[in-house]
Amino acid sequence: MEFALLNQALEARQAAQSDRSGFIPDSIPDGVVFASGLDDVVATLRFASSQGVPVVTRGAGSGLAGGSSASQGEIVLDLSQMNEIVSLDPDEQIAIVQPGVMNSAVSEAAAPHGLFYAPDPASMTYCSIGGNIATNAGGMRCAKYGVTRESVLGLTAVLADGTVLHTGGQTIKRVSGYDLTGLLIGSEGTLAVVTEAILRLRPLSEQLHTLVAYFPDMASAARCSAHIVRSGATPTILELMDGKTLSAVDDALGTEYSARGNAFLLTQTDGMGAQAEIDAIAQIVREYVSDVSLASAEADAQALLTARREAIPSIGRRGNAFVGDVGVPRKHLGQMVEAIEKIGPATATDIYIIGHAGDGNLHPILVLGPDESIDEGMPKKAMDEMFWAAHRLGGTLTGEHGIGVLKRDWLEPEVGAVGLGLMAGIKSAFDPQGILNPGKAIEPRRSD
Repeated sequence: MEFALLNQALEARQAAQSDRSGFIPDSIPDGVVFASGLDDVVATLRFASSQGVPVVTRGAGSGLAGGSSASQGEIVLDLSQMNEIVSLDPDEQIAIVQPGVMNSAVSEAAAPHGLFYAPDPASMTYCSIGGNIATNAGGMRCAKYGVTRESVLGLTAVLADGTVLHTGGQTIKRVSGYDLTGLLIGSEGTLAVVTEAILRLRPLSEQLHTLVAYFPDMASAARCSAHIVRSGATPTILELMDGKTLSAVDDALGTEYSARGNAFLLTQTDGMGAQAEIDAIAQIVREYVSDVSLASAEADAQALLTARREAIPSIGRRGNAFVGDVGVPRKHLGQMVEAIEKIGPATATDIYIIGHAGDGNLHPILVLGPDESIDEGMPKKAMDEMFWAAHRLGGTLTGEHGIGVLKRDWLEPEVGAVGLGLMAGIKSAFDPQGILNPGKAIEPRRSD
């Protein structure tokens, strides 16, 4: 294969083989292109299109569904070097960024202007905006501000044949034609390669109030969180962790959260009504438990947020952690938690539970042994049972991590044959040769 930008060094190919999902392909890609700008992306896709070579786009490699994994016969288009914040307009509250920019870097750049970028995955310091767009990523602040789609106003993207596409723009409202921006968000690199994004920023609040409560069990904490949602309060953050997770965090951080209960509910309010909202939430929580604390200082609040953000890395110290991603209507959170707690012992699988209670998104985390695979055996059975439990409750198999390669078996039962057929038609319109991230998201598992 002759292509000026292609790096075929073994080390580069191995590094680009997979992501943080735990899924490892049977082979490694043929090469890696490290793009430094739009022209490199265009040249790569023109070459790939002319040769019929599949292309897997990669950002920071922090994905949790195998969406950026690559195999023999494919080339990886690495966008990590396209990491410039092109511009930031504090008056219009927008930033224009390249896809390799880290999520947290946007808020860091916006903070001196009294602004922040709302989507905040737990991986915010090591996940890229391009990857966030590919999976429609969420985070703790989704309870109030929504997922990535609610914070992206426009995109520059390159189609499979190297054609440059511009969608959306710098206005908050825009309804001209089909919403191509929204369509590309969450498409997992199967429709186009994003090279620039116009992001909506939000004003930083001077009023933040944080509350933590401890419960005897996770189901009670989940039911309390559903009560908070029903009350009409709109917390910025409403997060859950079970007792096993608290123990893992304690081991990692030297804290003592698990001594106070078997479940942890963290909530934070912001804005002009923050005090009134946290008072109302505290009143609700005290109907369930007496162990309720309001963070009295910013350092205390930050310590609680750090505990939640460190949950997944802390669990990962106990084995190979695979992060599940089911979502249910918020009124059914308690039922879903109880179902997961039964599935673990029934499948002999070690499962921890954390979740974004404000939007009904739970992360059952399976801790696997060195010889176990998430894609087969009892771990796969546990995943299957969790999907069907969520499905029976009107839920989804992925709230924010995407389908990738690991969840394709359950996509059609959720979206239906008609929906899946329409998605295939859209894929064909954008990528007639099927060279963009083949075998991922809506496409069936390849046999080779």
